[in-house]
Amino acid sequence: MYSIYRQVHPVTGIESAVYCNLVDPIVKSLVIGGVNYLHIYHLNSDTDTSSSAAILAGNKGQEKEKSQDVKSRRMKLECVASFSLFGNVYSMQSVRIAGSPLDSLLLSFKDAKLSMLDYDPGTHDLKASSLHYFEDEELKDGRCQQIVNQPLVRVDTDGRCAAMLIYGNRLVVLPFRREISPADPSMDGLVCSNSSPVQSSYIIELRKLDERVCNIIDFQFLYGYHEPTVVLLYEPLPTWAGRIAMRKDSCCIIALSLNLEQKVHPIIWSLSNLPFDCCQLFSVPKPIGGVLVFAVNSLIYLNQSFPPFGVSLNSIANISSDFMLKTQEGIRMTLDCAQAAFISPEKLVVSLKGGELYVLTLMTDAMRAVRSFNLDKAAASVLTTCMCVCDDGFIFLGSRLGNSLLLKYTEKTMAELVDNSISADSKKERTDEPATKKRKLVLDDWITSSIDDLDELEVYGSEANQSGSQVTQYTFEVCDSIVNIGPCGQTVMGEPAFLSEEFNTSEPDIELVTTSGYGKNGAISVLQRSIRPQIVTTFELPGCTDMWTITGEEQQEDEDNDVETEPEEEHTHTLLILSRQDSSMVLKTGQEIMELDHSGFSTQGATIYAGNIGNNAYILQVSAMGVRLLQGVKQLQHIPVDVGSPIVCCSVADPHIMIMSKQGHIIQLMLKPDKFGTGSGARLAISKPSITLLPKIVTLCTYKDESGLFTTSTTSEQVSAIPRVTEPPPTPTISTSLEPPLPLDKTSVDDEDELLYGVTSIPKTDAFVKKPEERTPGMAIPVQETAHQPTFWVALCRENGVLEIYSLPEMRQCYLLKNFPIGHRVLVDSFLSSSDPRQGNQEKTNVLQEMPVVRELLMVGLGSKRSRPYLMARLSEELLIYEAFPYHFPPVIENNLKIRFKKVNQNISLRLQRRYGVAGRENKDALDDDDEESWHLNWLRPFDDISGYSGVFLCGPKPHWMFMTSRGILRIHPMNIDGAVTCFTPFHNVNCPKGFLFFNGKGELRIAVLPGHLAYDAPWPVRKVPLRCTPYYLAYHMDSKTYGVATATAEPSNRLIKSVGDGDKEFENLEKDDRFVFPLVDKFSIQLFSPISWEAIPNSRYELEEFERVTCMQMIDLRSEGTVSGLKGYIVCGTNFAYGEDITSHGRVIILDVIEVVPEPGMPLTKNKFKVEYDKEQKGAVSAIAGVQGFLVTAIGQKIYIWQLKEGGLRGVAFIDAQIYVHSICTIKSLILIGDVYKSITLLRYQEDMKVLSLVSRDIRPCEVYSIAFLVNNQDLNFLVADRNKNLLVYSYLPEVRESNGGQRLIQRADINIGSNINCFFRICCKKSDPIVDVKSLGVIDNKHVTYFATLDGSIGYLLPINEKTYRRLLMLQNTLNSHLSHLAGLNPKAYRSVQCDMRQLSNPHRGILDGDLLWKFFHLSLTERKDVARRIGTSVEQMINDLSDLDRLTDHF
Repeated sequence: MYSIYRQVHPVTGIESAVYCNLVDPIVKSLVIGGVNYLHIYHLNSDTDTSSSAAILAGNKGQEKEKSQDVKSRRMKLECVASFSLFGNVYSMQSVRIAGSPLDSLLLSFKDAKLSMLDYDPGTHDLKASSLHYFEDEELKDGRCQQIVNQPLVRVDTDGRCAAMLIYGNRLVVLPFRREISPADPSMDGLVCSNSSPVQSSYIIELRKLDERVCNIIDFQFLYGYHEPTVVLLYEPLPTWAGRIAMRKDSCCIIALSLNLEQKVHPIIWSLSNLPFDCCQLFSVPKPIGGVLVFAVNSLIYLNQSFPPFGVSLNSIANISSDFMLKTQEGIRMTLDCAQAAFISPEKLVVSLKGGELYVLTLMTDAMRAVRSFNLDKAAASVLTTCMCVCDDGFIFLGSRLGNSLLLKYTEKTMAELVDNSISADSKKERTDEPATKKRKLVLDDWITSSIDDLDELEVYGSEANQSGSQVTQYTFEVCDSIVNIGPCGQTVMGEPAFLSEEFNTSEPDIELVTTSGYGKNGAISVLQRSIRPQIVTTFELPGCTDMWTITGEEQQEDEDNDVETEPEEEHTHTLLILSRQDSSMVLKTGQEIMELDHSGFSTQGATIYAGNIGNNAYILQVSAMGVRLLQGVKQLQHIPVDVGSPIVCCSVADPHIMIMSKQGHIIQLMLKPDKFGTGSGARLAISKPSITLLPKIVTLCTYKDESGLFTTSTTSEQVSAIPRVTEPPPTPTISTSLEPPLPLDKTSVDDEDELLYGVTSIPKTDAFVKKPEERTPGMAIPVQETAHQPTFWVALCRENGVLEIYSLPEMRQCYLLKNFPIGHRVLVDSFLSSSDPRQGNQEKTNVLQEMPVVRELLMVGLGSKRSRPYLMARLSEELLIYEAFPYHFPPVIENNLKIRFKKVNQNISLRLQRRYGVAGRENKDALDDDDEESWHLNWLRPFDDISGYSGVFLCGPKPHWMFMTSRGILRIHPMNIDGAVTCFTPFHNVNCPKGFLFFNGKGELRIAVLPGHLAYDAPWPVRKVPLRCTPYYLAYHMDSKTYGVATATAEPSNRLIKSVGDGDKEFENLEKDDRFVFPLVDKFSIQLFSPISWEAIPNSRYELEEFERVTCMQMIDLRSEGTVSGLKGYIVCGTNFAYGEDITSHGRVIILDVIEVVPEPGMPLTKNKFKVEYDKEQKGAVSAIAGVQGFLVTAIGQKIYIWQLKEGGLRGVAFIDAQIYVHSICTIKSLILIGDVYKSITLLRYQEDMKVLSLVSRDIRPCEVYSIAFLVNNQDLNFLVADRNKNLLVYSYLPEVRESNGGQRLIQRADINIGSNINCFFRICCKKSDPIVDVKSLGVIDNKHVTYFATLDGSIGYLLPINEKTYRRLLMLQNTLNSHLSHLAGLNPKAYRSVQCDMRQLSNPHRGILDGDLLWKFFHLSLTERKDVARRIGTSVEQMINDLSDLDRLTDHF
């Protein structure tokens, strides 16, 4: 049994964050980590907020208010780099090594690995500078792996050393280099020095210091000590809450002074008898110093120079501890699962497990001794997993249980509270009023958020503080959020509510619905992997090869801003140009689409290009033999062009136009003001650039740079910013094509809403006045707002693979790339010497002969204010995407561009499956790669504003959308529902606002819009429906197309249940004081949701009883005489009454039917409601349910029962004894697979004719099962298990194998570790048809199923069975890639995917499952690397790509 594992949706939960100068010595970066992913973000000032409205209003007399408003601009997160690792990051810290201008990252991995990563400005990548491995058997003390204690890293407060706690009782010390080595005159010497950044490490055996030092809970480095001093919190003799009558105050601390030179570590301070529930340490910065101890019920400050000071946070601390604690008046809280970070030496922000944000102030006396604490509740926010303070009053809250947030905190003194309470209302009105004009992409973050409203993030109350000290309060405001769909507890498949009727797919179209979040962050996430546009209308127009939409005549012709950045609301598309092989059509698009019979356009031949120019004032049409300039439909100028061959390519960067003939001749045109008084206002000036035409030029592309990256000069400012390589300053576009650029006076902008809320739009041109910019004295202008004059460039690609970049209009060569189609990881200017190590080896002659030809080139600016230049190249069978980044290091070539290009990893393949032959490709002449006429068709179509998004659309046999918002991540989503797309264009019209047009492979013109309910700036298009309570279970009812959702709301409870007499019980209300923290009890209910609006259907809630928990819920087909098929779908729920350990557990089986009723007036969703078919208490807790052959299978207590629903009741049919606790049941036909929480899996069989439930086989090894599923491969049936150690295990029933003991034991066939816990599986048949070729695949996959899963970290993956021949071939590829690739942080994919066990096994790992995440990196290799890898394993590149593409096609669901 062979299979392949692959992750198709990345992890979205965030577990660690640091703020440091990782990529830039000036601008700090926010580095966040989640499981095996690292993301680097920059905080960019967002001018599109209402907070800057006062600056734009022009009140010059209020300089102070303006300065404050500039500082209060909302910051946005922009991702500059992302990395995936072959290992889970358990701890992350940053450190500045002496002599380096940048910080380094310290990452710890399981079991005891440590990597130091540095940023490499030459490759825009991370590289390992130091690797440490401490997994010797002697250090493990006989243990197989770390079960409780994960490697924890801390860095000295002065950066002298780092320490890592391993195996719970050993401390690894890593001294850092302190002396500054002689710096290399080149900037490379600042980043990587010859000497190692880490000196020889050593290990401290903590037990040898004091035999009581064990069970380390936490440790920190202290501030203000001459030598690095580490303080450890430990518990020598553990106790727990039920044993505090015998043993309490069991925690201790000990401080070690680390002498790094002599490697001695004396104990300088110790303290014992701390409360038993101490959980965290926080080092207090200077000048206060000391350490803050978080206990669950108390808060303690410790300092070597002063006696301890502690307060009780609730009345439980008075019982659980004898430590001297003062009572903190007015506070009732607990600190378990709390996160905290210092925002000043005496203040820290604390996030509780319920999401409440408190500001804790340390009140000191004249001796700087802490005398009291002040806790002020400031806000309610997300349930926090990690917290990181950023500069300038910003704090980042990372979460695994909800959306991660960037918050802005502002300090308020008591005197300002009254004034601010008045201004808060007006500010709220000013912020909320223009919200309707916000771009859709800005609102999508809030639509899909499950965070609290902004109102909830205001100050709670404003009562005066009773202490004598001046205490400040804070307000918190949400600036940005990162969407998280985890933890995915249960995932089901359902039909989308809105799917256009035009899409007639042979297979059902489905979407994923998963539970997300916890508590008030609870939500339902609706995921669709591919984009399904909403079709407005369809026309049949066969024979069209290309099309363009054109904006109507502009009212203001003297505008100074560029057409590409003009808001689309101002310009509707009034003309549609359709090109055929020998003619063109001009259509007028208004309320109706009509053909124009008489116009200045050329319709006798095919159109090569049509579009607006001159800031939408004019229209350009390029045909095979000439160029026309029009104003409206009136022709202004006609230039015949005859260079010996017809024109085949045209590219425009207003006002520059470049056209190319079939033979590779280049003609340059430029739109200039008409100075000869002809009345037309503008004319085209033509010239022929003096560049060599050999080797032949095959394609070209013009580019308007607004980022400032494309520069040939290295100024002193740029040198001082080295290596600022990933954050080009976003620039307001202040250019014109007809007049010189003018400065922007921010005090005279009239239409402020566009500047406030438009991400890529700019103000109207009447806001640009021709006078020097006036700047208020003392006004802080952020670096990011530096205006750059737009520059113009053209990129040419020749048939020998050379890419050249020229400046416009002088056509001076500024960049040269050799062997561009090879697809190297980093593109380096070939003017540099070939000895540059980053350039790679020169290719051989035979490779050059086989080099693919570049069919199309596109250079486009994406992201916020188009500050991220991308270079895209379409080859015959693949797409290359590169992102530009600045590189100002020596050797510097004068007058050349100071940039490099980094390859963007993506898996888009343009290859058509050759096995289908011609039959599968008929009627697709425009997509035929072998047709030379189609070489110059533009498949890469940039767009500015389609439903608020900008990016590039890829036409062809496998169409894709590529979006990029201000978040800075290139999102690539397929659109395969309508097959191939031959051409595409944006279309903004009254009947189709911000939509688009496209031709499919059948010659149908579709007018469509993007569904607005989904957020596309995510790994998959997602809609997040906030519930504000915890969702536990989902069930899709197919008959009514509704979802049943089991949710719970946690409420404090003071009721205690006692057993009375023979099984009876009574409730007792406990009377406690006001400071007692009562336990939270979940109150469950089942609610019906409609996928049409994703609102709860009114009057369809089924409430459960008090203390009753839903333990399982599914949609099960049970036998019914009222249906044709004999089966009817019910939502079946199993419950448990959690009364406590003194009372026997009981539960209920609840069978709910979804019926249709007459809806209430004005409430169409009320047509569905619940009807209770069965509801009775059982003898034990119902822990799992399933259906088999129309019967109901339940796990009640330690027995498995089979029931039949008949006459409104359940009749017992059969039963069998089970193991300890069965929590999952999976059925197929008559087979029943059950998963036990400790005793692995058991296979049962139900024989209906004899009404017998019998044991078939079981796994005899202990295994803590999380979830189970079937793995179906035609005739083979295997059993899939996910366990606590994040393993995937595959079992088979093989009675003929000797190890199975005659079939009594299940045989483990394969295993892999995926790094995340799986809570649910769902299975679907493989894709049987390819939407591109519309031909059914071979019949061997008809019964092959792909098993998907969603993890608790927010990722989605699958396991797919494959045949042995493919497995062997891909296994060789996997082994080759394992050694060929350089893996980040020195991690080994083979070790990462090895199965993890709690104890040593007597058998070897079986493996048998391929790592798809590693295999798909084959697509990221260059052409020469691919050939080298294929040669090593004795196969061809085409064979490997076909194998991986086949697997992609089989799993192309959702």
